[in-house]
Amino acid sequence: MKNDSRKKILEMLSDGKITVEEATALLSKLQDPEIADDEIIETESGGVKKRTPKYLRVVVDSAGGDKVNVRVPMSLLKTGIKLSALVPGNAAEQMSNHGFDLSQLSKLDGDELIEALSDLQVDVDSADGDKVRVFTE
Repeated sequence: MKNDSRKKILEMLSDGKITVEEATALLSKLQDPEIADDEIIETESGGVKKRTPKYLRVVVDSAGGDKVNVRVPMSLLKTGIKLSALVPGNAAEQMSNHGFDLSQLSKLDGDELIEALSDLQVDVDSADGDKVRVFTE
């Protein structure tokens, strides 16, 4: 798949459909070892891009032996955005008093949020050996 994608990118470059900079950016995405073959898709315009993620992952590996592996479906995030508009006013006020302001969530577009999260990658290696990774897949 990646070889086919490379060939397609080079063909688009030779046909003048994309610039050298765009080809370079696309080729570098294909070389990313974090991107599996099935994560690369061809767009309607003939370009290639990373597939829209389906899950938000949080992985914690503690030096003390504790392990956490959370896989949250992106559809649940989109549903949560919609449901935030249904939270009763007094409940939302109480949550706001404790630092949880849900009022901005109802203004978010779920698809835009998913797109923004698609490149999310947080890696934390603490001095005591704990490792935390937050990413999408």
